[in-house]
Amino acid sequence: MTSTMDEAVHAGHRRGSRQFRRITIAMFASGLATFTVLYCVQALFPAIAADFHLSPATVSLVLSVSTLTLAIGVIPLTTLSESLGRTRVMIASLTATAVLGVLVPFAPNLTLLLVMRALQGFALAGLQATAMSYLSEELHRESLGAGMGLYIAGNGIGGMLGRVLAGVVVDFGSWRLAIGAVGLLAVACTIVFALLILPSQRFAPKPLRVRPLIGSIGTALRDHGLLRLYLAGFLAMGAFVTVYNYLGFRLLRAPFHLPHAVVSLLFVVYIAGSAASTIAGRLVDRFGRPRMLWSMAICTIAGIVLLAFGNLVLIIIGLVLFTGGFFATHAVASGWVGARAAVLAVPGAAIYLFCYYLGSSIGGTLGGVWFADSGWGGVTGYIGVLFGLVVLLGLTLIGLKPLRRS
Repeated sequence: MTSTMDEAVHAGHRRGSRQFRRITIAMFASGLATFTVLYCVQALFPAIAADFHLSPATVSLVLSVSTLTLAIGVIPLTTLSESLGRTRVMIASLTATAVLGVLVPFAPNLTLLLVMRALQGFALAGLQATAMSYLSEELHRESLGAGMGLYIAGNGIGGMLGRVLAGVVVDFGSWRLAIGAVGLLAVACTIVFALLILPSQRFAPKPLRVRPLIGSIGTALRDHGLLRLYLAGFLAMGAFVTVYNYLGFRLLRAPFHLPHAVVSLLFVVYIAGSAASTIAGRLVDRFGRPRMLWSMAICTIAGIVLLAFGNLVLIIIGLVLFTGGFFATHAVASGWVGARAAVLAVPGAAIYLFCYYLGSSIGGTLGGVWFADSGWGGVTGYIGVLFGLVVLLGLTLIGLKPLRRS
């Protein structure tokens, strides 16, 4: 009996088992907390800007500092989790995030608000750095797809829920109340996670070694295919966060004059992103990553064109196309990085996440400069150029030869 149980643990938990349900519910809650906290402020930019008398570019720093510290923290915290253990790092990450989530609404000025948001971003990096590794180790390979799917669903729903919840609450109260509501949700998710997550049973701790890590990063950066994929993620995320940072400002102003609650409901189009990611994964199997990357980027550009119009219906259609195209592009690029990095035995996913969130910080803030100087027309040109470069990168990757294990 003991031998059978040991074999089951060694193989990983299968779908349908009590352990699988506990792990996946816990990871769903962690993804929900992470992306609810990270992106809830996007719906609150106009209210925060009005309270502190800020420009759109300046108020975008409330998100940019979080994604910047998240980017900075991903690689070192990935390495730290190899030594301290996955569950320990994840619980510490979520606990710190939840505590800061409750404190952020009490920030008396912009400086302290930015400091707290920066700390939140670094704390969130702990979960982003370890979640997928934990699932890969603890779940049976035949059940890993389902487990990953539920975790990513928590990410997507969290990103949508944070924006919608904050946008609705701010219409009836203040941005501080809205962030407080999201903070309490993060506390609840953290409790669920801590109660349900199972300790790692297939994890083998490794000593901290900085030199091999630096060497593997160098190997990854010398691969021209990975470099182009990292740049594609950087550019795509810069364009994506720009749209969601500043579209609310546009729709609250003339000629639309929409209320906060209605504007926040537009974030429901994130559902299109989740669907597009799934569809893109299936199409990759049929048409291949090289063809899919540039073609999905072109679909995103079609959405950018529709977003330029002054008709609300066309804007909504454009937002659906843009969101779906972005998520499909990201799914193809990140999956390609994972496959290529696995052959090279390098931390490709961590480097991709670093570039991805760095693109959010830099690209989103620069988008605010264009919005302030040239209005939505400037934003359209800016994000159009970014995704035009993604198309060009995709075309240069058509002839990229797949790596083979030696």
